[in-house]
Formats: sequence, structure tokens, C-alpha cells
Amino acid sequence: MSEASPREWRFYIDDMIQFAEKVAEYTSGLDQQSFVANGLVYDATVRNLELIGEAASHVPELVRAEHPQVPWRMVVATRNRLIHGYLGIDNDTLWSMVVTDVPKLISSLRNMPDLDN
Repeated sequence: MSEASPREWRFYIDDMIQFAEKVAEYTSGLDQQSFVANGLVYDATVRNLELIGEAASHVPELVRAEHPQVPWRMVVATRNRLIHGYLGIDNDTLWSMVVTDVPKLISSLRNMPDLDN
């Protein structure tokens, strides 16, 4: 992983927010049963969760260390699990991420102070 300049890593943060907002938008008004039954929404949600983790993996370690309120390791691990364990996605866990973790992630990312000194 290459070291990104402050301007570059901020783009990854912006991407993470956009992908998380898509998850929230796609699943708005759904309950877990409706979510699981809607293949397009389900697949789009999983894909955006993967993209969140991919973007997070490009945020420099120094930035991650300075922002422990963001669960960086969990976000990247979730991406890896979704991509490599696609036959074993647990719908209860996935739905919990959608309704609990994604809104918290959006808030944490939006509240990161600007480190571009």
C-alpha cells in the first residue's frame, strides 16, 4: 500500500461516505425480510459495503491511528469477508451492519477533523 498525500486520502474518505450513503439510501424503509428478498438491493448493498472496505484499505496507517473512532480494521475485514466468503454471508449480521454500523460509520467519517495542514 503506497503512502497517499493528505489530499489523496481524503478522496478515499469521501468515497467511503458516498458508498455508505448509498447503502442507507438503498435500504431505507426496508425491514430485514424485504431487504433479503430484494436481490438487486441486496447485491448493491453488499457491493457498496465491499467498496467501503476497499477505500478504507487505502487510507494511510497514520491517519487510521489518529482516528480510532473509525473501526478501520473491521471495515477492511468486512470487505475481505464479503468478497471471499460470498457463500457464507449471514443475513442477520449483514442487516445489523446496514442498520447499526453504517450510520455510525457515516457519522464518524463526517466528523473527522481535516488533517490537511
